[in-house]
This record gives sequence, structure tokens and C-alpha cells, in this order.
Amino acid sequence: RTPSFTVSPNKQFYHCFGCSASGTAITFLIEFSHLNFREAVEELATSVGLDVPNNEYPTQQNHETSQLLQIVNDANNWFKAQLRHHVTAAGAIAYLKQRGITGEIAAHFEIGFAPDGWSNLTKTIANQQDQIPLFVKAGLLANRDNGGYYDRFRSRIIFPIHDSRGRIVAFGGRILGDGAPKYLNSPETPIFHKSAELYNLHRARSAIAEQGYSLVVEGYTDVVSLAQRGIENSVATLGTATTLNHLKRLFRLASHVVFCFDGDRAGREAGWKALEAILSEMVSGRQASFLFLPEGEDPDSLIQKCGADSFRERIKTATPLPDFLFDTLLKNTSLDRIDGRARLAEIARPLLGQIPDGPFRELMQNQLEKLSGVRRQPKKPKTIHRKSNTGNSDHRLSPIATAVSLLIQNPSLASDVALPTQITLKNEKTDIGISLLTQIHNIANEHPDISSPALVERFRDEESFRSLQKLAIQNHLLDETNLISFYRETINTLEKQAVNAAINVLLSRSREEKLDDNGKAQLSGLYARREALRATREPI
Repeated sequence: RTPSFTVSPNKQFYHCFGCSASGTAITFLIEFSHLNFREAVEELATSVGLDVPNNEYPTQQNHETSQLLQIVNDANNWFKAQLRHHVTAAGAIAYLKQRGITGEIAAHFEIGFAPDGWSNLTKTIANQQDQIPLFVKAGLLANRDNGGYYDRFRSRIIFPIHDSRGRIVAFGGRILGDGAPKYLNSPETPIFHKSAELYNLHRARSAIAEQGYSLVVEGYTDVVSLAQRGIENSVATLGTATTLNHLKRLFRLASHVVFCFDGDRAGREAGWKALEAILSEMVSGRQASFLFLPEGEDPDSLIQKCGADSFRERIKTATPLPDFLFDTLLKNTSLDRIDGRARLAEIARPLLGQIPDGPFRELMQNQLEKLSGVRRQPKKPKTIHRKSNTGNSDHRLSPIATAVSLLIQNPSLASDVALPTQITLKNEKTDIGISLLTQIHNIANEHPDISSPALVERFRDEESFRSLQKLAIQNHLLDETNLISFYRETINTLEKQAVNAAINVLLSRSREEKLDDNGKAQLSGLYARREALRATREPI
């Protein structure tokens, strides 16, 4: 019946009165399309035909990064060519067919082949000796103990690994026939960090958002086989346990994560590690489930046997995190014994303590109390200082919040009204508002053409970001003719506060020791400034 979402073209901000979401075009893409900051900037830039320069590293490092990305991309093309043309590729093709992987899906996932032998790739760059160190740094070649180099990937099916931007950054290889290790990943390199990347995430992003959950499996072939049969929201970890980086990325896309493991002991142990990792991310509204497959089965083998519909039904019946946690703990305790119930409380409390405050943590603690019979120690109630009902009830902003809000909305005010020296001198570590006002003023002065959203985005990684977003949409009910005078009056009020604070500091010092001539001169100047400020008009 009434508008609940507003966009201000002039301020370049949006605000939802229903859920209090607000921000810039960048913020909207981050929260609505589940992108990170750089991805959102790149999407906006692409929409208007602009390129985003990479300024994350100094020029030399940035150049090397580009070289490494080009090298792994060229290597990927070489691996794909070997699958099509190498004389020994028949075995690799037979293996893929055996796993039910069609040529179409192999092309979609850019699957390749590394032939047997120690120097197939090395020989292709024999006449480019200057490139060899970069191939080593990219994880494609390794140094021999007695000098020289050898191919890292040999006799393996090759799966290219992409980063969140869709760039190939590394490879995973599955051994053909017997041998160890069964799976071999690229080592850590300047462009590849295992703890940050998930196989297939760049492709699965949309499907995860649409399905409302992500499916985390253990192997590349599991992901490929699931996708071939229509389950496109799966990703795989890269030879590591699930990390916080992985979870943050997945929860950005959907509020539910389903972990899929083999049903054997190793699978259960991997599931428990995933549970321990995810507890700290379980803010209210998020869910996690654990799907343990029959022993001897993995997602690839099981979906080939039972089909996609049956596999989806299994996902629906996956064990919720609370059940998995308490069922696992109960296997190591006995509720028939008093000391068993006490042990349950002792081993469960540290785990539940990792869950952020909120309804989920409260319900988990209630369940523990129900099972163990051990009551929680009640928290001491916080003392609430209620403000008097006397005075204004319009909840007006404080002078410092008003000044920050006006300046963030109108950066040009920085050139119109200078910050008095006394305000900047009051810039103590504890005076966060003054510090923030000073930072914004300096940025606006250094960049006269900066827009309000761009100014806010400068603080995206700061604790003040959310507050600035709210202040950027505050309606001060001012027209252009009153803006500068109102801002100047607000700054005068802040200066009065700063002058009074400085006077009190000097007076306090004078009670302990006699002020020297410099101190007396400062005090006299402050009194004079206070009298001058008293003559100015108070802010409305």
C-alpha cells in the first residue's frame, strides 16, 4: 500500500524501509547477486564497456600474475589437445566413458589428459628457457634433485581449476590405473590458494542461488557426474578440509550447505571436521546438513546407479547439523549414567560456544540441557540505562553524526567549510566520530569530484561502513540554500565542544601544577575563541 523501497538518483543510494537494507549499486550486486566486491565492480564496469585495472599488486607482481595466468591457460589448451590427439589418449577416453562422462560434458568442464612420461610438457617449451621458471612457479613443472625439470602431471585425467572470476589458476589430476596419489593438485602458487578456492564454484553460483543450497562433495568426477545428470549446484574442496573461506563464499550464495561424504569411517571423520568448521558461521537463518552415502559408494557411482531424482531425495533427507552433532557425541557417552550426562555437557559446551549468539545457539543449548539434565548458568542481566522521557523525542542525530551525514551526502562541503584546528586537535583514538569526520573531509578535499557513493565505498572494509550507509540516506529536510549555513553551524557546535573540552583539560592541569606561559596563552586563546563562538547562531 505504501512504497517500501526507494532509489535516489541524485544521492545514488537505495534504501528499503521494510528490511533496512541500503547502499550503492555495488552493495546491491554484492547482496542480491551474491558477488564479492571486485566481481560487483567488474560487472558494473562491463555493463558500461569499461575495464577494471588490477591494482592489487605492485606493477612487477601484477605483470607476473598476468604471465602465470597466461601460462596455465596455455597449459590447459595443451592438456585438452592431448586428450584429442595423443597416441595414448585412448586409455583416458575409455576411462571417462567408463565413468559415464560424455564428450559434451568433458568439453564443458574442459577436461584434459597428461600423457605418461616425465618430460612431455617440458619438451614443448624447450626452446623457451626463460619461461621455465614461470612454469615451475605455476606448479606445472618441478625441479629435479640433480638439476633440470620434470612434468608434475603424468598419466592423469586433468581437471582445470578456476577462481571465482572464472580464470584458470591450477589443475587437479586423477591417476589412470594404479598409483599414488590418486588425486594430485597443483601446489600453492601466487595465483592459487587451496583454502580459498572451490572446484566448479564459478559455474555453480547461479544454480546454488536458485536451488537454495550448495552441495559440497569430495572429488572432481563427483561434480562432473552430478552436473551431467542435472545437479549443477555442487562444488568440491581441493584436497583440503572445508575452510572458513569456503563457507563464507557458499553462504554468500545460499543459506544452506549440504556436505556429502562416503559412509565409511573416513567419511564420518571428514563430516565431523566440516561440522567443527561451520559452527562459527551458523548465524540465525543458516542451515547445514550432512549426507552420508552407503559404504563403498561416492556421488558419482551412486547417481549412476539410482539416478538424479533418487539422489535429490537423499539430499532432502540429509542429517541436520544438530542431529549429527548430538548423535555423534552420544555415541561416546551414556545417558543412563550421571557421569555420562555430565560428560556430554562438558564436551558439547565448547562446541556450542562457537555458535554466534542468536536463536540457533539458544535452541542448541536447550537441547543439550534436555539431553544432559545439566542446566546452564544464568547470565547476569545487563544494566539498562534508560533515557529520561523529558526533552525532545524526535531522535535527532548528534552534532557529529549530523556533520558526517551532511558531508558524506555532499562531499563538496569540504571545500566550502574548513574543519577548525581545534576539532582536528581533538582527534583522539577514543573520539571515533571526529576521526571519521576528519578522514571524510580529507578524502573529499583530495578528490573534489568524488561522489557520495564513491566516498562511502572508501570505507567498505571499515567498521564504520554500515553506519555511513545509513547516514548517507538520512533526510535532513534541507534545501540547497540552507545546506552550507546549516553545515557551518553544525561545525561551529563541534568546535564549541572541542574548545570547552580543551579548556577543561588545561584547568584540570592547573589544579595539579602551575601553568607555564605557553599554557596560560593557550587558555587565554581558548577563552577568547569560546566567546567568539557564543556570538554565533546555534544550529537549528
